[in-house]
Amino acid sequence: MIEILLQTMPFFGLIALGWGAGVTGFFSEEATGYITKFVFYFALSAMIFRFAANLSFGDVFNLTSIAAYLGATLVVYLLVTVVALMRGCSVSEAAVEAQCGSIGNIGFLGIPMLALLMGEAAVGTIMIMLAVDLIVFGSLLVVLITGSGRGGLTPSVLKPVVMGLLKNPMVVSMALGLFCSGWAVPIPDTVNQFLAILGAAATPCALFAIGASLASKSAERVSVAGWLSFAKLVLHPAMVAVAVYFVFDVDPYVASVLVAASALPVAGNIYIVARHYQVAPSRVSAAILFSTLCSILTVSWVIARVQV
Repeated sequence: MIEILLQTMPFFGLIALGWGAGVTGFFSEEATGYITKFVFYFALSAMIFRFAANLSFGDVFNLTSIAAYLGATLVVYLLVTVVALMRGCSVSEAAVEAQCGSIGNIGFLGIPMLALLMGEAAVGTIMIMLAVDLIVFGSLLVVLITGSGRGGLTPSVLKPVVMGLLKNPMVVSMALGLFCSGWAVPIPDTVNQFLAILGAAATPCALFAIGASLASKSAERVSVAGWLSFAKLVLHPAMVAVAVYFVFDVDPYVASVLVAASALPVAGNIYIVARHYQVAPSRVSAAILFSTLCSILTVSWVIARVQV
C-alpha cells in the first residue's frame, strides 16, 4: 500500500495545491469556475475522444461488466435512499444523498489518475462506468428531484434530462470517439497530436480545479457527511467487488479497474445539481470535502488490494 500511496500522492498533491490557491484567495471562485469549464469542455473531452477513438467497441461495450457495476451501484443507491427516508428526508433529499453514496468522481479524477496508475487499457472500462453514472444515475437524480417537486413524471420533466445528456461534452466526446472507432474513421496524425497535447492538460487542471473548489466547501452536517463518505468509499467498492468477483464472470483486470474506480470520492457535479435545485447543497458540499480527504488513504488501499 505504501508504494501505491506514494504513486497517488502527486495527484492528491495537485488537489492540495488547488485548495491552497483557493483558500488563500489567490484563485477566486470565478477563476475556479473558468478552469473547470476549460477541463470539462476542452481538455477532458479531448482526452476522452482520443481514448475512445482508439478503442474497439468490443473493448468498451461489455455487458457483463456493465451489469456488475450497474447492479452493485443500484444496491448502494437503494440502501442510502432507504436510510435517508427513514431519517425523514424528502424524496429529493434522499435522491441527492443516494447520488453522493454511489457516484464517484470518475470524470475529473478517475480517468486521469487511473489511466496513469493502472494503464491506458483501464480507460475503456472507466468510460463505461462514466456512461452508466451520467446516463442512468445522473438522469435518475434530475427526474426524482423535478418529478417530486412537480407532482409526478411528465414529458416536461424528462425533456431537460435528455437535453442535458445531449449537451454534456463528456457524453458527446465519448459517443463521437466510439463512432470513429466503430466505423474506422481515420484520425490524422496532426489531429491526434493536437488532441494529445490538449488532453494532457486534463490531469493537472482537473486535479487543481477539484482542490480549488474544495476551498469553498463547508463541513456542515458532519454526521451525515461521514455516513455518505463511508457509503461511497467503503460500501460502494465493497459491493462492486462482490459483484465482479463472486456474482459475475468478469475479466480480472477489468474487475480491478471497476473496484478501484468505485472507490473514488463523491463526484463534484452532484453539488452543482444540488445547488441548482436548492436540495441539500451544504450536505453534498460536506460529503465531497470529507470523502476527498479520506480517499487519500482509502483509494490507495483499494488500488493496492485489487491490482493484478
